[in-house]
Amino acid sequence: MPLGFPSLSHGTIAFGFFNIDTDLLLLEHYFLFAPEFCGHISDLAAQGDQDFMQTTWDVFHVPRESIGDLMGAIHGTRLSGFIGEVYRRFPFPAREVDFVQKPEGFQNRAVMEGILQRFSAPATVTIRAEKEAGTVTIGEFVFAPDAFRGLVNYVWEGGYPRWREGIRPDYVLHMKKAVEDSSSWLFNGPIFL
Repeated sequence: MPLGFPSLSHGTIAFGFFNIDTDLLLLEHYFLFAPEFCGHISDLAAQGDQDFMQTTWDVFHVPRESIGDLMGAIHGTRLSGFIGEVYRRFPFPAREVDFVQKPEGFQNRAVMEGILQRFSAPATVTIRAEKEAGTVTIGEFVFAPDAFRGLVNYVWEGGYPRWREGIRPDYVLHMKKAVEDSSSWLFNGPIFL
C-alpha cells in the first residue's frame, strides 16, 4: 500500500507498492519496478561523498486520469484505469492474513509490462542530490534527505503491510548493503528501521 511522504515541492505525495503480487512502485504518476529502484539507490550510494550527484531513471508515466482508484480497486468496487486493471489480474486477498508484500512479485513482471503498455508511456526523470541545498529531486518532486531516506526504508520494509515473513528479495538486500557501505552524505542518518 502506498504511503504519504512529505515533499518540499508538492506537499504529501504517494509512494510505494500498490499491489502485493507485483514489485512495481508508484511515485504519484511515475511507476518503476523495485529492482530498478534498488539498483539506482545502490548506484547513488556508490558515488561516495560528493556535494552534487545527478543521474536519470527510466520510468513509466501514467497520466493521472488513467491511474484509477486504488481504494475502489482494493474493495473490488471500482476497477478503473491502470490500477483497476492490475487488480482485475491480481485481486486483493480475501483473508487479511494474506495481505503481505510477496517477495516473488518480480515473477509477474511480464504481466505488469503488458498492462503498463496499455496505460503508460516511457519517461526519463532526472535525479539530483545537492548537499548544500539539502535536497533530493526526483523528476518534479523535491525531498529533504530524511524524506528521501524514508522512501529507501519503505522499500526495505516492504511497505505496508511488509514483506511476507520478513523475506526480502536479493535486490533489496543488495541495496541495503550498498547504502550501509556508502560514505555519501545522502545516506548519513537513520535509514533502515
